[in-house]
Amino acid sequence: MGDDTYFTHGPEVISSYSGMTMSEAVMPDAVVSTPMGGLYGEKVGGPVVDFSYVGIDAILEQMRRKAMKQGFELNIMVVGQSGLGKSTLMNTLFKSKVSRKSVLATAQEKIPKTIEIKSISHDIEEKGVRMKLTVIDTPGFGDQINNENCWQPIMKFINDQYEAYLQEEININRKKRIPDSRVHCCIYFIPPTGHCLRPLDVEFMRRLSKVVNIVPVIAKADTLTLEERDFFKKKIREELRANGIDVYPQKEFDEDAEDRMINEKIREMIPFAVVGSDQEYQVNGRRLLGRKTKWGTIEVENIAHCEFAYLRDLLIRTHMQNIKDITSSIHYEMYRVRRLNENNSVVAHANGIPEHHLAAHEM
Repeated sequence: MGDDTYFTHGPEVISSYSGMTMSEAVMPDAVVSTPMGGLYGEKVGGPVVDFSYVGIDAILEQMRRKAMKQGFELNIMVVGQSGLGKSTLMNTLFKSKVSRKSVLATAQEKIPKTIEIKSISHDIEEKGVRMKLTVIDTPGFGDQINNENCWQPIMKFINDQYEAYLQEEININRKKRIPDSRVHCCIYFIPPTGHCLRPLDVEFMRRLSKVVNIVPVIAKADTLTLEERDFFKKKIREELRANGIDVYPQKEFDEDAEDRMINEKIREMIPFAVVGSDQEYQVNGRRLLGRKTKWGTIEVENIAHCEFAYLRDLLIRTHMQNIKDITSSIHYEMYRVRRLNENNSVVAHANGIPEHHLAAHEM
């Protein structure tokens, strides 16, 4: 982890921060300070103001300062059976011990008999940008002999977060800033079988892709040869298309030609074949994250070894805001409309209004 990043787990500070202060505002280049009396550009013994400059571009700096004061929220859910490296991958993504197992270390954890939803939050700061990261784990998923309907508790949890946000929104005296516990992204871990998706994988992604952004990954991809990996990825993409499963980034939400071109390249790489590790090794004089074997070191951030770097860029560096926007404007909005329509129907029935009158009014 760099010197300019720190994580807090409750009151604990893990490392120090040495970034710029919040008050350091960057003034627009076109504005040049001038002594009093030079309002319209006349020389008063110093530089002049560009008369044609209005200052509209300064809104970007205002937005940046406001965003840095408020901070950001990101809620990531990880789903997959035990032993696929979910905790390790989350620690690798954020280069710190952010997974539930890392923070709440216990003795040998037993596989629960039913699916449990557990979450843990962290306050992260990097170069003056603050973010509240919540990692939601689902121990017990896919670990039973009978996994029928094992997606239901996860679906319920996601909808419960939408419901909590909706109730805050419709309050008469609502909060200035509503806490956002909605699940922005679900990373789904596919076992590295090298053959095809299991019925459980298909059913889960088919149902959950309608309510949350799903990013599928092939876990522990170092167990596959490059040929096996490419075949498996191609097979998974075919099965996703055949079953009408629309994973993130969804084609229908591309905003313009530039977005379409960028996202098309991502869609051609999905699912990402990833390797996670929070262990550092010395390779050719460089310290790097990797997995050491008797044949050599698998470098986690080397795109020639695995696709972890592409996943990290998608989730954090290039598409984080888009993931949150789609959660808010598409998935949550669909839930909100459905719930409000249900409430209208209940009120209408209570008042004895026929359904067709209600439908005509909505149109």
